Amino acid sequence: MKRRDLLISLSAMGVGGLPALARNKINKGDCTYKGLKLYGKVQIVEHFPDLKIQIVEHLPDLLVQKVEHFPNACGQWQIVDHFPDLKVQIVEHLPDLKIQWVDHFPGVP
Repeated sequence: MKRRDLLISLSAMGVGGLPALARNKINKGDCTYKGLKLYGKVQIVEHFPDLKIQIVEHLPDLLVQKVEHFPNACGQWQIVDHFPDLKVQIVEHLPDLKIQWVDHFPGVP
């Protein structure tokens, strides 16, 4: 593939191709990413995460609402210290997903 064709393909996918690719990997039907459900009890860890996330203000892959109880809907996270459903590491570069904290309407934008 020529450089020009590659650039056209990447621009068709979105800015640099990465945001569009990540959004396509989230299964809206069951709110999963690579088999990991994106709701429930979440522990923030420094090492050995299930998922690396970057917190952003614009163009997130997932809108996340912190809740105290019953994190049963897509994008609802109850932050816990023990027995998580999902372990995430907050990173500045090369995340698996980009999230944005919200007070209302969590889920895939």
